Amino acid sequence: MISGTLLTIAILSLAFRGLELGIDFLGGMEFIVETDERLSSVEVRGQLAGPLGSEPEVRSFDADMLLIRTAVEGEISDIQEIIMGTFAEVYPEANATLQGTDVVGPRFAADLQRGAIYSILGALLVIFLYILIRFEWRFGLGSVAALFHDVIIVLGLFSLLQGLVPFSVQIDQAIIAAFLTIVGYSLNDTVVVFDRIREFTNLFKTDPYDDVVNRSINATLSRTVVTSVTTLLVVTILFIFGGEVLRGFSFALICGVIIGTYSSVFVASQVVVELNLRRIRAKKAKR
Repeated sequence: MISGTLLTIAILSLAFRGLELGIDFLGGMEFIVETDERLSSVEVRGQLAGPLGSEPEVRSFDADMLLIRTAVEGEISDIQEIIMGTFAEVYPEANATLQGTDVVGPRFAADLQRGAIYSILGALLVIFLYILIRFEWRFGLGSVAALFHDVIIVLGLFSLLQGLVPFSVQIDQAIIAAFLTIVGYSLNDTVVVFDRIREFTNLFKTDPYDDVVNRSINATLSRTVVTSVTTLLVVTILFIFGGEVLRGFSFALICGVIIGTYSSVFVASQVVVELNLRRIRAKKAKR
């Protein structure tokens, strides 16, 4: 019920709110401007619309930082001069300084977007083949189902929280790296549980399969919780002290560690149990 509810909310949010793609996947120019006083992002957007010829995307984070993204064509130095000249003219008391710039062409952005999708799907395929070779196909399906569960829910969180949290939740290359890390971390917990299931299945051959799986989960639960808590502590510290650039990345890891630990226990193993029950019913039906 918990997984179904979270997945439903995530899918609905992705369908209606979508994701905030970063400049890596959209193309364009990005500028980070620091000011001595807090400025309204809406007001700054309006002030820049005229000089740039189109309305840019302006977001504020922390108390004195502005993220400005625009798809205006031209040299980045010229666009930078327009933006900083507008700040100097309209907000002279703010003492605006440029902290960073980035530019990505549309063709390169499309290549990055396609590569990100291929990397995640490729990782899931390789993981399925690995589990298939090490265990059996039911375990492979269980692990991939858990990984899909983790990725979709974290994506849904990023979709739900865009514009509601004081840090960027854009999907960029760093976030794709976070998702691949989540996939690997979740798989690590899942393999530990699966390995104990295989061991206990040989030890308790006469016990019902769901009891064996439950016993296996209990046997690995303390290890899973301790590992997840220690990882969560490190990632939380990174979120607090890592700076604005790493905040979205570390937030994705925090969500991924929590959801990945949950799915290893309650999703992957449950899929294996359900598939095994169907196998038993199919054998009985043939008799």
